[in-house]
Amino acid sequence: MKASKATSVEELQIVSRFESLRAILTSEQYADHLDKPLAFWALPADRRLPLAFLGRTLRDLLDTPFAELAGTPGIGQKKLHSFVRLLARAANTDPSQLPVGVSDAPGNGSAAAANGTAHKNNGFSPAAVSEVLWAQWRATVVKHGLENETLGRWAPSLQNMTRVIWNTPLGEYVDCTLEEIRSMKTHGEKRVNAILEVFHCTHLVAAGMGAMPHLSVRIAPKLIDRAERWIDGVLQQPGVPSEEELSENFVRPLLEQVGIDATQQITQLAENRLGINCPITSVRQAARNMGLTRARVYQLLNEINDIMTVRWPNGRHQIYELRDKIQTDLAQVSNAPELKQFFTAIELFYPGNRRGAAGPLERLAPSTVPEPMLHEVELTV
Repeated sequence: MKASKATSVEELQIVSRFESLRAILTSEQYADHLDKPLAFWALPADRRLPLAFLGRTLRDLLDTPFAELAGTPGIGQKKLHSFVRLLARAANTDPSQLPVGVSDAPGNGSAAAANGTAHKNNGFSPAAVSEVLWAQWRATVVKHGLENETLGRWAPSLQNMTRVIWNTPLGEYVDCTLEEIRSMKTHGEKRVNAILEVFHCTHLVAAGMGAMPHLSVRIAPKLIDRAERWIDGVLQQPGVPSEEELSENFVRPLLEQVGIDATQQITQLAENRLGINCPITSVRQAARNMGLTRARVYQLLNEINDIMTVRWPNGRHQIYELRDKIQTDLAQVSNAPELKQFFTAIELFYPGNRRGAAGPLERLAPSTVPEPMLHEVELTV
């Protein structure tokens, strides 16, 4: 008898909560919510989801008497609780935050979705990414015209991203829902998570920008921006920077970027080649010290260039312009410094030759050396 009464009270509580949420969601301010499927507010980590309801729109569900919903095959007490919880998420989603200009989530039960509170302290959690959040992130990319920017350029670390999508533009995914991306061939959990993280970071930076037609905002990897700004200043001034200045403002930021994006083995090789905490090491010495063949060392060196090309597409042009300027200024100075680390760094990050097992094998074709271009992103704000 007590169990029966408890069940009855629980049922009444669910019905009361459903009716309360129905009143909220059918009000005029929530009109844009109603044509979205319930799956739009489901999280990947959710358990006991009412699968029979996920493909139905809020309008359809809210127009259905609760008794009929409760009588749906496969829908028990626990799934009704989950159903009401999803309705509460929908009610807690600010209507003004629903994105426009991108497609909605598909109407079937495997879609992932949630409200805008999934991220705390600017952190990223793949399990907390919903169709709501994903649609907002896509809308931000479209709004600011960032579709042609590549995933690898803005990834927090290239170690977390498969190489095959380093140069994939964000525009490849702006018309896709989470479910559509997850159903793509070769798009496993690691690849999907890396894509989501890039869109998340982009949204955090760009979403809050207001309208200022006379201003633009430049987005670039932080360490690359530091080196690039310093180079711009040096190119405008006569004279040769000191070895300490070159190391602090040019070599170390780029080396730190390699440390973020590459394995410890590659970072160690870069440090040895640049003479960080040791004399500058030749390829032969590095191979011996690391217990690798020279062929393997050259492969690792080429990976450093691959990373820099993704992170700083215009870097080759700017670095070689800096090199030419410094070489010209050195020719006019008596007792000119050797600047060995600086010139070694240029060859390390943006080699003039293709490196092979027996040494440089192939000079880069002129077409692979970019012409001067503006490679930062300018967002109208």
